[in-house]
Amino acid sequence: MANDASTVFDLVILGGGSGGYAAALRGAQLGLDVALIEKDKVGGTCLHRGCIPTKALLHAGEIADQARESEQFGVKATFEGIDIAAVHKYKDDVVSGLYKGLQGLVASRKVTYIEGEGRLSSPTSVDVNGRRIEGRHILLATGSVPKSLPGLEIDGNRIISSDHALTLDRVPQSAIILGGGVIGVEFASAWKSFGTDVTIVEGLKHLVPVEDENSSKLLERAFRKRGIKFNLGTFFEKAEYTENGVRVTLADGKTFEAEVLLVAIGRGPVSQGLGYEEAGVAMDRGYVLVDEYMQTNVPTISAVGDLVPTLQLAHVGFAEGILVAERLAGLKPVPVDYDGVPRVTYCHPEVASVGITEAKAKELYGADKVVALKYNLAGNGKSKILKTAGEIKLVQVRDGAVVGVHMVGDRMGEQVGEAQLIYNWEALPAEVAQLIHAHPTQNEALGEAHLALAGKPLHAHD
Repeated sequence: MANDASTVFDLVILGGGSGGYAAALRGAQLGLDVALIEKDKVGGTCLHRGCIPTKALLHAGEIADQARESEQFGVKATFEGIDIAAVHKYKDDVVSGLYKGLQGLVASRKVTYIEGEGRLSSPTSVDVNGRRIEGRHILLATGSVPKSLPGLEIDGNRIISSDHALTLDRVPQSAIILGGGVIGVEFASAWKSFGTDVTIVEGLKHLVPVEDENSSKLLERAFRKRGIKFNLGTFFEKAEYTENGVRVTLADGKTFEAEVLLVAIGRGPVSQGLGYEEAGVAMDRGYVLVDEYMQTNVPTISAVGDLVPTLQLAHVGFAEGILVAERLAGLKPVPVDYDGVPRVTYCHPEVASVGITEAKAKELYGADKVVALKYNLAGNGKSKILKTAGEIKLVQVRDGAVVGVHMVGDRMGEQVGEAQLIYNWEALPAEVAQLIHAHPTQNEALGEAHLALAGKPLHAHD
């Protein structure tokens, strides 16, 4: 192994996804000499196989639905079908443009970019392409890959992962989706818009089970209306090939058949065989363990993103990567409040939230200390114009701050920015109520909900 001892970087980053490249860009901005090692493409899962391409598919599906339903707006249009090759070109063009921009950013910040598969070789070095890259500090950011279950082999043909689903050369006639979390419901939504007959299998009792129960029920109602089928509360038993597709059997003996099975049960950390344990890094079930400042038990090693057991969200990776860079540059960053991170599921309708659920609030503060208010989007002019249904639910500590904002409806992901400020600045309902929200907007619904919670409802019943 050639030791390039002439250069000792301030920070060597293993993995160029959201967390890794955010740390690289911020570190370089603060004057650190940074090396960024990536085996595939800078941008990682989010840009190339996750957030961005998935949302492009969902937007294409939204256009398809609008074409089908245009007459309800007085517009005569015809829907002739999905050209999946053209959909992929649109998706890939979006990804390509962002990728080029990101490459330019990395170059402009003078980050030393090394393409190759790296492996941690000591608490202060990474081996890649036959070279040993030395650093005063190492950041592990190797991300995650789709998970499966014991005995369930993802073959990329009839039993597929989200990676395969993003490049599928056809619109499947029918699909079973194993998992009703974010990935599962987003693909269910997109495929239904494309014309696929979709069935979701979720072992827990609700879709998007980490969200407030009210949001889950609203989404389930909307999916029923769209014709998306789902089976809740019974776990997967086995999958087997049929003559033309796949048969899934559940623990209660119930069976479902479809052309493809999408395994969407979550993502697991990429950490095996990368030298982490040999360097003494504390691990749990493949995850790297860190403190609130993203430091591992080894003083010269930090870790961020999907590799650590925090929320698997790109924007969390950004925040964690920036935190590490600022800490190493001598600043005093504030640890991430994970309850204060906005969460959005981009299905139709969207599910957006920040803060804690009503159930969690009751657990923390006591049932008698928690107030919940629901504002129906039927009272919101812009939502009526868009013909979307849903609710905004606020969770408040009695006579105190709003500790949870839970929203269901089209475009609710665009409202979560203000919701984030309300939660993180510990706003009282009366303080939000005195802010004037533009009319007619969907954002106004957030203001109206706080007016109602403050005891002075306008377009809502007392």
